[in-house]
Amino acid sequence: MSEHCYTLINAPEDQEPPTEAQLRKDLSEGKVDTKIAAMKKIITQLFAGERYPNLLMCIIQYVMPQDDKMLKKLLLIYWEIVPKHGTDGKLLHEMILVCDAYRKDLQHPNEFVRGCTLRFLCKLSEPELLEPLMPSIQATLSDKHQYVRRNAVLCVLTIFKHHDHLIPDAPELIYNFLEQERDASCKRNAFMMLIAVDQERALDYLSTCMDQVQTFNNILQLVIVELIHKVCRTDVNKRARFILCIYALLDAESSAVRYDAATTLVTLSSASSAIEAAAKCYIDLIMKESDNSVKLIVLDRLADIKRNPNYLRILQNMVMDILQVLAAPDLEVKKKTLELVLDLVSARNIGEVVMFLKKEMAKTNNAQFEKSAEYRQILIRTLHTCGVRFPETAKIIVPQLMEFLSDSTASSSIDVILFVREAFERLPEMRDDMLSKLFDNFSTLTSSEVARAALWIFGEYATQADVITETIDHVKKSLGELPLVDTELRAIAQLEEAAEEDDTPKIVTKTRITADGTYATESAYTSTKKVEHVRPNVRQMLLDGNFFVATALASSLTKLSLKYSSLEGPTQAEKNRLNAQCMLFMSSIVNLGKSGLPTTPMDLDSNDRIMACLRVLSDPTPELQKIFQSSCHEAFARMIKLTADESAKKIETKGGKKEVEVHADDLISFRALRNSEEADVSDDHETMLSKATGSSDTKSADQSKLNRVFQLSGFSDPVYAEAYVHVHQYDILLDVIIVNQTPDTLQNLTLELATLGDLKLTEKTSSHTLAPHDFANIKANVKVSSTETGIIFGNIVYEVAGASLDRNCVVLNDIHIDIMDYISPASCTETQFRDMWSEFEWENKVAVRTTIESLRGYLDHLLKTTNMRCLTPETALEGECDFLAANLYARSVFGEDALANLSIDRTNDVVSGHIRIRSKTQGIALSLGDKITLNQKDAYKSA
Repeated sequence: MSEHCYTLINAPEDQEPPTEAQLRKDLSEGKVDTKIAAMKKIITQLFAGERYPNLLMCIIQYVMPQDDKMLKKLLLIYWEIVPKHGTDGKLLHEMILVCDAYRKDLQHPNEFVRGCTLRFLCKLSEPELLEPLMPSIQATLSDKHQYVRRNAVLCVLTIFKHHDHLIPDAPELIYNFLEQERDASCKRNAFMMLIAVDQERALDYLSTCMDQVQTFNNILQLVIVELIHKVCRTDVNKRARFILCIYALLDAESSAVRYDAATTLVTLSSASSAIEAAAKCYIDLIMKESDNSVKLIVLDRLADIKRNPNYLRILQNMVMDILQVLAAPDLEVKKKTLELVLDLVSARNIGEVVMFLKKEMAKTNNAQFEKSAEYRQILIRTLHTCGVRFPETAKIIVPQLMEFLSDSTASSSIDVILFVREAFERLPEMRDDMLSKLFDNFSTLTSSEVARAALWIFGEYATQADVITETIDHVKKSLGELPLVDTELRAIAQLEEAAEEDDTPKIVTKTRITADGTYATESAYTSTKKVEHVRPNVRQMLLDGNFFVATALASSLTKLSLKYSSLEGPTQAEKNRLNAQCMLFMSSIVNLGKSGLPTTPMDLDSNDRIMACLRVLSDPTPELQKIFQSSCHEAFARMIKLTADESAKKIETKGGKKEVEVHADDLISFRALRNSEEADVSDDHETMLSKATGSSDTKSADQSKLNRVFQLSGFSDPVYAEAYVHVHQYDILLDVIIVNQTPDTLQNLTLELATLGDLKLTEKTSSHTLAPHDFANIKANVKVSSTETGIIFGNIVYEVAGASLDRNCVVLNDIHIDIMDYISPASCTETQFRDMWSEFEWENKVAVRTTIESLRGYLDHLLKTTNMRCLTPETALEGECDFLAANLYARSVFGEDALANLSIDRTNDVVSGHIRIRSKTQGIALSLGDKITLNQKDAYKSA
């Protein structure tokens, strides 16, 4: 409010400049519409640099007496920009007439004219013109129209700030005005003025009406909150005086007031009651506000409170209130709420949280909003995390989640089976119950990934004789009648015979009663509907060509047979019978893969894997028995332990404190007491403060700035140019310095820029005049709309003063905007990575050509040059091997995901392979590929 207002005027470029005689004629003889058009032309030409000093009296004589509102408005713009001083620096005599016109407009019967005049006077900077108008301006404070009074307060504020001698009693005048005023907008402007010019008077007024704050209009309440925040931050002794007012505004009707009051309360007070009251206000705002963006913003404020370890216990006690936010229909709000709840879960409230989430899971079965499947998946992952962090709750979570193993959404059922697989290792006392539940649901599994994981669980955790035989029975039911090829051919033949019989139409005769009561016979040809052959789930997967399930089944059958053979209870005949049964299953699957019945034949890898399992069962050796019976399980246990350690490390990192560079007991260096030798040693106040709080950035800012300087022209060019590229989040600011290297004056020097890619110039640069060997700084804004490598190119056009009218041109070098400025390392789970990998359609495959001899060295080089994070665990990359595969992930500032898969090998000390990049949009995939290729060339040249 205290800043100047500006008027933007758009002028057509193809309009020819009018002559002064024509303008004079239109102003003196034309009608109102003609005068309006002439005034618009004059204003446009004044902006372009024309003066028209001879038209001043013409405008005073022919335009000022008019009562047209549009002419009045154009006149105010004209008086704002017209030169008001002569060549001697003194005020023009004609301005006396203009000043009298201002005074008349302040007394005009139309309140719009009075208000517009007051707004114009806010922009007037000449005290000689303002001084005669002060009585009229003060009189408008008691005008009967609120629009006039509101602008009068603004006018008084502007005049007092710039020319306080014209109205020295302005604070007292506005204070009296505030006590008598009843309009909310006028009171707000007056209160804002007191805050800006006399804060003590504003506090005095607030003290007199402290009890009435809740009845004020919301715009005035917002200003009061701002004043209290400002005063209490500077003067701690006044907090107790005004903190009760903030408490009262937590119950205001306006959501904006309540939000600002809660934010101010958190800033001013660290008491538990204050933080609890602010948090309750935030939660109430989320529940009552319908705008999802507001909900997300308020959730961010709750997350800010949570980051303070002193307030964590308060929010933990309110976690059930926060869970009520899940009633919101928006999925993003639900997701952010669950993320916040996961950080607040403790041993004291985990039971209540799990019970609430179980109820939410039950609601997703008949939920009416569109994204119930995605919400169910988020709930499953949240319960999974709770079960990992608090193993005692897994006994409650696992039975509930196992009901969703046969869920129609594959991603949800995969998350469930992964959690169940982890629970088998962490909760040995629940294995029997979970196995029984898994047996019941196995025949209903439709997802091949879930079936593979279930078969692996059978092979690892079915250890007793009766459990192993029961597992074999369930596997047999899922495969159907054996051998697979013969029974499948027999079923197909039966279906064809039934289809031929069903295709023959049959005559069906019925007797019906007509409308007149007589009997009639009706005959019709009918045919029965074809009956499809329903197969067991695993058998159907094999016929669909999913032989990866077959390899998992073969591995599990091998483990079960070897375990059964090592037990003491069963007889040798029973052991041989079960072993032969497992071999029959596997041989039948191999025969099916070669029969041509499946939609796709069995691949060689699956065939080799099943044949290897058959050889192990036919001739088991101690080494192979150890691998199948113990080594696989030990590897899985190590993976679970590593996952738990990484989760614990992330939690510690979240709650970790900043590293403090300057401690409380370090010596203080006073700037005024330094000698000449210490003058350049210590940093300034802000740097020392940032070091003391641990928020200083240790990166070399100067070095990074030098890397962003681009030379645009050569040293021998008549005009030298270089640019410093400021990269912000969504735009780029080019700071171009242009040096005139000639002894001539360059006129109309213009920097002309163009862009290639998803870049857009927001404004056109203005023209400059450079003296000999002079320089100028030109700034240009470029808007960035996506993560794509863009190019900025252009030239400098100028004219030499006194020479011919031919324009000279200097072509500039291109500026390549680096994609690395917009992407940063990010992390996601393995399941999320695979989901995005299958979903994203844009792929860019880059061949690896490098002189780096180490596989791990090339991976490190790739991570450094692409700003991506390696998702593959460190344990999987350890050791010496001639092959390396890793998954990389990054996210752009625009929310775009970038995935990469590195597959390289080393042959004769030469690293080769390829990198597959996937993204949702084409730009980031191509740009990352170009970046990798370019850095490979640079590394090759440097080598």
